[in-house]
Amino acid sequence: MSYQQQIIFDLKNIFIFLQIYILLIMFINFIGAIGAPQVILVVIVVLLLFGGRKIPELMKGLGSGIKEFKKATKDEKETSNVEKKKE
Repeated sequence: MSYQQQIIFDLKNIFIFLQIYILLIMFINFIGAIGAPQVILVVIVVLLLFGGRKIPELMKGLGSGIKEFKKATKDEKETSNVEKKKE
């Protein structure tokens, strides 16, 4: 798998994870205040949806996606600083 394909795959995994996270937060808000029972319920739902083996892969994809995003924003800031110095 090429580097670009890996990034696209990781971004898709992150997008799916974020969608599920938003749905879980909405569900928790529907239930009420977040407490120990709600946290346990979220953990159980995530384990049922992904299983124990898929969660580390999702977290790895999330981490690499965040790392790429930070790198891109840093590069953009450096580029804009260089352009400002040229003016």
